[in-house]
Amino acid sequence: MPIDQGWLEEARRVTSPNQDARPKDEVSLLVLHSISLPPGVFSGDAIERLFTNRLDAEAHPYFAGIQGLRVSAHLLIRRDGDCVQFVPFTARAWHAGRSWWRDGKRWRRALNDFSVGIELEGDEVTPYTEAQYRSLVHATQSLRAYYPAITPERITSHARVAPLRKSDPGPAFDWAYFRQLLSEVTR
Repeated sequence: MPIDQGWLEEARRVTSPNQDARPKDEVSLLVLHSISLPPGVFSGDAIERLFTNRLDAEAHPYFAGIQGLRVSAHLLIRRDGDCVQFVPFTARAWHAGRSWWRDGKRWRRALNDFSVGIELEGDEVTPYTEAQYRSLVHATQSLRAYYPAITPERITSHARVAPLRKSDPGPAFDWAYFRQLLSEVTR
């Protein structure tokens, strides 16, 4: 999956207004998330509507509570492995929120400044699909080729960077399997 001007060529583009310029030309961290809207529902266009500020608060009772939320991710990987990109990797997506990362000997905040956010369509208890793992590995390899500072040690979860408020992608995400697939591709 080549990257051209910050866009993954094989991903479908749905541009989110919830983005801005990165303060520095640094991309060195990959943060994995999970999302389903409404919770536990893995189909439909609600995620795309949320990331483009078009979510109808009356379409589902859950949506009323997130009305006005302005968030995005760089990439969404659907259950069937299809990729949707909302923000070019060269820009800052609004995905990590209040978070921090131990970068060598120092703690860093404002992770959106230097990270890429990938959302996996799912929740924290339902196993992710083989198609999602395969697409995630391909996207990660493309990112690592384009941004060599994203090493395997700099791939983390939303839960690790915001442990008091987030737990995604949760125990359903098989880190060992993902890392195994990633290492097989890099050989």
